[in-house]
Amino acid sequence: MTALTNPHCEISDLGDRLVVENRNAARRNALTPEFYDGLHQALRMAADEPRIGAVILMGEGEFFCAGGDLNMLITAQQMDEESRRARIDALNDLIRAVVRCPRPVIAVIEGGAAGAGLSLALACDMVISARGAQFTAAYVNAGLVPDGGLTAALAAGLPPQMAAQMALTGQPVDAERLHALGLINELTEPGEAIMAAMALADRLSQGPADAQAAIKRLLTSAREAAFEAQLTAERDAMAHALATPEAAEGIGAFLGKRAPDFRRLREDT
Repeated sequence: MTALTNPHCEISDLGDRLVVENRNAARRNALTPEFYDGLHQALRMAADEPRIGAVILMGEGEFFCAGGDLNMLITAQQMDEESRRARIDALNDLIRAVVRCPRPVIAVIEGGAAGAGLSLALACDMVISARGAQFTAAYVNAGLVPDGGLTAALAAGLPPQMAAQMALTGQPVDAERLHALGLINELTEPGEAIMAAMALADRLSQGPADAQAAIKRLLTSAREAAFEAQLTAERDAMAHALATPEAAEGIGAFLGKRAPDFRRLREDT
């Protein structure tokens, strides 16, 4: 049954698991305050209900999540730096909630994940992806830097050269390559990732809930000091980057459907 629906987040309570769907397909499931609220509620429900063995996180339609809404980033550009930090902290709080949820959280990727959508996917305990999905650390294309713990996740999960390629070029990498590198747990045919996630959630739901929660805490504590420091460093770098000429050019180019001219900015300095 459906436990909660708001304009951009639907939570379905299936007894031993929760399915959380980002319902913003018209904008490739870009993150919104309504989705933040819904996912926070789902994670609290999972923590409070011992019968829930797993949380499945997915996007409506054919794409997991395109990350932050660039129109909201334009608003952030006009804020002072402290206000920009506070806005980024809202994303960081969501990432923390996913990481610290006592139940396993499974990301289901169809189509791909980009920007903060990739941060959200990699904050989950396990990732199941359809073949051909594209994963993009797109920030640099808009003159920005990763946030939501993405640099921490890439540095922990990939060889240094691959992490650098994703973060510095902003070019997409396909699911098959990331699966071979260990960043994705399982590949499926397109349209079948949710079925694989349901099967995994069923296996997890038959396990010992307290032991699983303890294992999650141990895995988190093993990396948490560095992760927390990285969240803060990313937040400060992003809050600064939003006010730069590079961000103005990158975001303007994206919204204007043209290629950004960062070379001109280099030549002007």
